Parts: sequence; structure tokens; C-alpha cells
Amino acid sequence: MKQIRIILVEDDSGHALLIMKNLRRSGISDEITVFDNGQSVLDFFNSLPDERAHAEFVIILDLNLPVLDGHQVLKKLKSDHKTKSIPVIILTTTDVHQDIRISYELGCNIFITKPTQYDKFCITIQTLGMLLSIMEFPILVETNSLGDNSRT
Repeated sequence: MKQIRIILVEDDSGHALLIMKNLRRSGISDEITVFDNGQSVLDFFNSLPDERAHAEFVIILDLNLPVLDGHQVLKKLKSDHKTKSIPVIILTTTDVHQDIRISYELGCNIFITKPTQYDKFCITIQTLGMLLSIMEFPILVETNSLGDNSRT
């Protein structure tokens, strides 16, 4: 079974706990790392030793973040060759058409508006967890000197 590393960028600790709890309820057992501001998640990716470490990530990103907002983070991630292929799921309270449009233009893969009702919120996150369990993720392929492709 494939293992992914879920990066959750969420400044509301209550939402972060609820998201993690409901991802677990959906059967997700993968590592979940939480960042509470936009700059800290960029610092994390910049601190990784090489590109190969970026291949197994998926990012769940709020738009309303301190330091750097979600659009700023998304723009930086998608403009960096090391992180541009990481799937990014926007999970935010806004349903403003302009925010949705900008998010897709900047390269988000999925945009989800957080429901305000507790039960719907839980169902939404559990459904997201089920989607994550069947998603395919980019694999970094290197070509060696003989021209063979090897999975790293």
C-alpha cells in the first residue's frame, strides 16, 4: 500500500484536530504534519535535502493564514521546480468565486469549501480521506547514464 505524507496547513487548531480526526476515521493512517502559517510550510520544503523527498507529499492548504496566505504559498510552491508537482488541495471557509478562480489559476488540484455545520464538515473530510486513499501521486523518475528509468 502506498504511503503519502499529508501536509496540513491550517492556523485554526480546532479545525486542524477535526480534520486529522476525520481523516483517520476515513482510514488514512499516513503521516500528517501540521503547519499553522504559510511561511513555515515553505521553510519546511526548502529545508528538505533533495527533490526525491517531495514526491510523496500532498498538501491540504487553507487560504486564510498568517504570515503568508494560501494563495502566496500556492504560487511559491507551483513556481518551484522541486515542489510544483505536489498535489495541493485548498480547504478553506471561503466560497468566493474569485478565490476559487485564482486558486485554480495558481495550480491547485482541488478546491473544497469547509462546511459550517459540524456533521457536514466531518463527512466532507472523511470523503476527502477516501479520495486520498485512491489517488495516484507523481513519482519522481530519474534517468541513469544507461538511459534506464528508475523509480526513486
